[in-house]
Amino acid sequence: MILTQILQPNCVKVPVVSKDKEAVITELVDLLDANGLLSDRDVVLDAVLTRERTRSTGTGAGIAIPHGKCNGVKELVMAIGIAHEPIEFESVDGKPVTILILLVSPAEKTGPHIQALASISRLMLNEEFKQKLEQAASADEVYELLNNTENEVS
Repeated sequence: MILTQILQPNCVKVPVVSKDKEAVITELVDLLDANGLLSDRDVVLDAVLTRERTRSTGTGAGIAIPHGKCNGVKELVMAIGIAHEPIEFESVDGKPVTILILLVSPAEKTGPHIQALASISRLMLNEEFKQKLEQAASADEVYELLNNTENEVS
């Protein structure tokens, strides 16, 4: 799955302003909402936070992939946030996160959701890519980096 087919350039935020887990998730949901990608912001926020309470989406190595499935979106949507100051996320490795990738899909569409999570996971195994993401100075730089990396792979 090509993530830049899901991610819109205006759904990247560098740096995020929030300093804690719930606030940064809300910030990314609001970014999607501000760009007209949600049919119900509150349903989306509740779905993502409920999923987060079940088990942290802090995957380790400074990465969090908060996600949820609900009826607040019509199609798979994505937002990326880069934190210049690490955020405590109750990650599996106990370390704070700097890369946040929010993914929300319709409740009945599991396939694309799983494919996107797998694509994100594969990308995050690339240490050079991950370091460039963490050091990105702008949203445009993050989007361009993702686009270029995906084009190299495909």
